[in-house]
Parts: sequence; structure tokens; C-alpha cells
Amino acid sequence: MSFLSRRNIPENTLEDRTYQTSIAKHALQGNTLLVLPTGMGKTAVALLVAAERIGAGKILMLAPTKPLVEQHLRYFSKNLLINAEDIVMFTGTTPSAKRIKMWEKAQFCVSTPEVIKNDIIAGRYDLTDVSLLIVDECHRTVGNYAYVFIGERYNATAKNPLLLGMTASPGSDAEHVAEICRNLSINIVESRVESDPDVRPYVHERETEYIMVDLPEDLWLAVSVLNTMIEDRLTSLAALNYRVPKREALSMKAINALMVQIQARMQEKDKTAYSAISIHAELMKLRHGVTLAESQGTTALKTYLFRLEEEGAGGSGSKASQRIYADDRFKRLLSLCQNWTRELHPKADEVVRIIREQLIEAPDSRIIVFATYRDGVSMIVGHLEEAGISAKRFVGQASHDSDKGLSQKEQIAAIREFREGGYSVLVATSVGEEGLDIPSTDLVIFYEAVPSEIRSIQRKGRTGRNASGKIIVLVTKGTTDETYRWVSTSREKQMQKGVKAMRSGIVPSQANSIPPAGDSVYAPAPEGQLTLADAAIKSVTEENEDRPAVTVDNRETQSRVAEYLSNLGVKITLAQLPVGDYAVGDRVLIERKTTRDFVDTLVDRDLFGQMRDLADNSIRPVLIVEGGTLADLYDVRNLHPNAIRNTLASIAADFDVSVIFTKDANETAEMILAFARRETGSPKSAHGLHKSKTGRSGKAAVEYILTAFPDVGPKAARDLLRAFGSLRGIFAASKEELLGVKGIGEKTAEVILKTPDIDWRDQ
Repeated sequence: MSFLSRRNIPENTLEDRTYQTSIAKHALQGNTLLVLPTGMGKTAVALLVAAERIGAGKILMLAPTKPLVEQHLRYFSKNLLINAEDIVMFTGTTPSAKRIKMWEKAQFCVSTPEVIKNDIIAGRYDLTDVSLLIVDECHRTVGNYAYVFIGERYNATAKNPLLLGMTASPGSDAEHVAEICRNLSINIVESRVESDPDVRPYVHERETEYIMVDLPEDLWLAVSVLNTMIEDRLTSLAALNYRVPKREALSMKAINALMVQIQARMQEKDKTAYSAISIHAELMKLRHGVTLAESQGTTALKTYLFRLEEEGAGGSGSKASQRIYADDRFKRLLSLCQNWTRELHPKADEVVRIIREQLIEAPDSRIIVFATYRDGVSMIVGHLEEAGISAKRFVGQASHDSDKGLSQKEQIAAIREFREGGYSVLVATSVGEEGLDIPSTDLVIFYEAVPSEIRSIQRKGRTGRNASGKIIVLVTKGTTDETYRWVSTSREKQMQKGVKAMRSGIVPSQANSIPPAGDSVYAPAPEGQLTLADAAIKSVTEENEDRPAVTVDNRETQSRVAEYLSNLGVKITLAQLPVGDYAVGDRVLIERKTTRDFVDTLVDRDLFGQMRDLADNSIRPVLIVEGGTLADLYDVRNLHPNAIRNTLASIAADFDVSVIFTKDANETAEMILAFARRETGSPKSAHGLHKSKTGRSGKAAVEYILTAFPDVGPKAARDLLRAFGSLRGIFAASKEELLGVKGIGEKTAEVILKTPDIDWRDQ
């Protein structure tokens, strides 16, 4: 298309920027990755493209958070000529039945990706009529993030697909960018940097200042104690013939390199690996303590040390926590921190000073303070409020111990109040880094430097959007803060070079990029077989009630198993299962555990209780252990092989649970599909009503007969038999007596009363 009509955009809505128009024209020609500096109008480009595609089918826009979704809803409702009832917003709080009706009528849908992913998996609607998919903050399209599944499914099933992925920070790693492009089937790249001639006139100056502070004596002492403990752990690893870095060079990269060595030794069945992996866990915890002391301060460090004490002293924590707690130096450190009654790190006072000066100079200023940890956010808010400065915390939804998260509704209210001037300072974790449209933010403060160029750019992008802005980064001298400052700066420069290189429009090479774990879900199939893409298309274009069906626990959508099942054409129902992860037909109930989860549940939780519940609630209970073989279980937590073997023997013999090993999520899905095909049944593969007529006698036979009744599971059968003693006693009971058994409702009672009198000849 050589021009943009703007016919669906109100007049005088958009400023006429040549680069936006040029990008939009190219984006209409194929799936496009748009890399544009924050504040340069990525959403305006999306509006131009949407205005051209709105009549060709539905438009779906994805954003990672509810505040961003609401922001996009406001923007497109205002700037696109569309009826109010035709543009809708989906989040997890929108009931699924309501979403189905809204989807049918909508022309434009803005949603968080997890909602769309789950709805597609559950078959509530499909993407065949979506004419444009807009993926905001598309640098997230890697690994197991929901964007990956949606992108693959959209490109495989849409009748007329067009995709626009948008980000200000694709990352400095070419392989990362290549993975994004592969997952979204990108074939066009449009990128700009602030120095480009067509962008430069619209760039507002952003001044960056680094303020250096000294670490106080008490925190230096704490760091010294933690470092001596780290030195001892490194010496222990060196004595086991591991290549260890100097303590000063113990970065996360170095710690990860140590883990690679340990894993290699595990594969070689080297017994030292079991000691080494525990020492490695201690190093991780101690290094985190050093980071908190250097960059966060006494409040965060004190909270963390008390948490380690609780884990170690109670004996419920890991062995690493228990050994750290047993170290006399750690106990001396606990005594030291008892004297910290207020925040000693100078950063806290520096934040107050900077903000007070800004508000004196410009009383209507909006200021964002970014801190990595929630403890730090709460401390900063308290410090500001003590100084008489209005501030509010902005964190994610999850709650941790006594630290309550913010619901999506609370997040949206906090942003709206900040935008409208209800308070001057927003103190945020990383949840505030992406895409928040707060035009009047005058100042952004980094409480600490961050090593990620993506996070650094996202933070900086919260200011200088519609006017000049200032960025201040607080750095503690002689600590990891300084290292992170230089790492981030270097990676930002590297990313800028990469973005400039992409201006050629050439998609980054994928030759060396690493595919996701397991086989690609859209890999070519052997001759004569359907590809998984074909299966996905078949599943959404054909009404086929004989398709294999599986009920998936809605918490399992975090794994890729449900995605693979959907791609294989399985009819999926999402529900919260009280027991198990996958229910197949009326008989098969499957619990899925990774090798790590299996061993952790055995050691730290009640694995046998879970297996008992699984057996009590199904006729054919199955345990799938994903991620390796029996031998792999031996290496997880240094358990004796006999302990693992005896556990598996008990699961199979005592609970009658079948145990199956799979290598990855893909193979797990294939295994579940095999069960589903058998349970669906067909003339070619008819199966008997009972798997073994000679396999049961006595009590087991009685239970088995009763569980053949509709709505009567193993647990209900046993409860009934405990109450009435025998099948004859159950069948002779009145409805009122049956209802007196816990868990037996009206429907089940009626089934039990009517079934014995059914005349088989009349059926």
C-alpha cells in the first residue's frame, strides 16, 4: 500500500510525523518488528495500521499488564473511529462466559496475553478472523511467555494475518532479538534511534546524572562479615577441585559458571557434586546479602537476615540456610543489625533531598523512584512521608508473607491518581517500568543501578516523553552499584548499535538461535502426517465432538503442556481441579511433576498424601514425572537411589498409581493425548469396561463396582461403604440416609437409588 488514508481516525488527532507514516506503510506489508525510542509514538504507528485493517476483521492488541491494557483502551477509544461497544477490554477479572459474548461482537479487543492464551486453549474462541495482532512490549516474546503461544497460533490459523510487534528495548543480544522475530514470524524490521534525522526534531532532552554516595561504617562491617563467609565457601569448592573465581569477581555470571561445572560433575556421577550444589546455594544467599547491604541499606538487609534466621533456626528451611545460621559470624551479624533502628544508607536521605529540591523548584512535578526490591519501596515511601512528601508504592499483584501486593484495580487507581496530581511521588518496582503513559513525569530516580539494558531504558523512558526530563541514578562507591552502572551503559550502547543495524529492514539471523525446549510445535511432520499447525487449524475450523478431550487444571497453563495439547487438536476444558492436573474421561486423573518438584515434594511436602488423594479420586490414577529418567531423580537432591526406588515402588504398589517418565513438556502432552485417544474410544480401538476382571477381589471389587455408577468416585465409594458396610446396605438406604453421608449430594443420591432398577433390556 503506497498511502495511508486515515479514514478511520478523527481529523487533527495525530501530528503528521514522516517517520510514523513511513513505518506504518511498511508494517502493512508483512509481520513487522517496530523498535522506536520511548515517547516517539509506537502507539501512534499502531493506530495508523489499525485504521487501515479495521474493516478486514477483528483487531487484537496485547499488553503485559492491566494498567497498560486500560491505557490502550482509552487511547484507541478516543483516537479511532469506532463505536464504544465495538472496542472491549479483557483481563483475568472478566468472566469467561462474558468474554465469549464480547469477542463475538467486538471489532477491537485489548487484553493481557494470559487471558487470550487460556481462552484459545479452552476453545472459547479462535483467531481466524483477526486481521491485525498488535504485540506491545514484544521483547517479552521469548521462552514460555504467553506471547509465544499466541504468536505461533495466530500465524498458523488466521485467514489474513498481519502482526505488529512493538518495543523500545529489544535487548543487546542478537540471539534474543532473533528469537523474538522467530516466535512472531517477523519478516520486516523498522527501527529508529533518537539521533536519526526524521526522529530528532521530536526528541525531548533527558539529562542523566549519577550521584555517588559512601557506604556507612556499619554496612561496610556487615559486607566484610558476609565476604569472609563467601571466601570460606569458595575455598571449600576449590578444595573439591572446582574452578572458582576470586571473591571480588563473584558476579552472577561467575555463579552460573560454577553451576555449569557442578551439573557436569553430576552427570559424571561425581559424589562431590552433591556437596558442591549445597555450597553453591549458600553462595547465592550470601551474595544476595552483600547486594542488599551495598545497594539497598540496613532496612532491606535486616529483613533478609531475619528471614534467613527463621529458615535456619526452625529447621524447616534448606540445608544452605541451616548451615549459614549455624555459622558464628552470621550470629554476630544478627546481633549487629539489632542496633539498626533507622535506615543508615545515605541513599534514603539523598532521595528526600533530591525530591524536596525538585518540588521547591517545580511544585507540580511528578516524580518516579524505581527500586528493585519491595522492602526498599516500602522503606522509601515511609522515609518520604516522614519528610512530609506525598508518595505511594506501586508493586505487583503477588503477596509475599506480610507484604501485600496491589490488585490490578489498585494499580490502575494509583496511576490515575498520580497522573491527576493526587500525590507527587510514585515509588515502584519493575512493574512500573513498562509503557506507563504519565506525560508530565519530570524526574526519574534509580535507587540503584540495574545491569539490564532493557530495564534501564524502560525506566529512563518514563520521563522526557512530552517535555524535557531528568534522570538521577544513585550509586554506592566501590560496590556492585558501580559495576552495574558500567555494565548497563555498555549494553545500552551495544543495543543502540544493534538497532541502527536493523534499519536495513533485515531480520536478525536465526541460524544460531536456540529453539525452545522440546521439539518445535510447528516443525514439519513426516510425509502423510498432519503438522501441528494443521492440527491447530483443524481444531478451530471443524466441529468435531469426537476429538480427544482433556480437562486441564487452570494453574497448569503456566507450563507448555496445555499449549502443546491445544496445538495437537485436543479439546480442552479449563477448570480448577481439586486433585490432579489433567482429567481424561471419567477414569484417568493425571498428576504432572517435574523431576525437581517430585523430589522436593518427597522431601519437603507430603508426596504420599498427594498420591493417596490421586488414588482416592480416580479409577486410573497416573503420575507423570517430566524432565528425565529414573536416574535423573537420583541427582536432584543427593538422595540415596534406594529412597527414590522405594518411593516409586510404594506409589505403584500401595496406591495403584501408574508412573510414567517423559523428557519434556512436549512428550508429556503426547502422553496425555495417548490417554485421551483411548478414553475417547473408536470402533477401531474399542476398550473393555474393566481393565482386568481378575485383578480385584473382596473390598477392591466392591469399590470397583460402586465407582462404575455415574458421579461416584473412589472417595465417595469408600465413604458410602464405611457408612453402610456393603453394596446391599447402600442400595437399601433411603435418600435421606444417603444424603447424610458427607460429600453425597442430591444428584449422586438419586443415581444410586435409580441405577440398580434400570432394566438393561430397555436401554
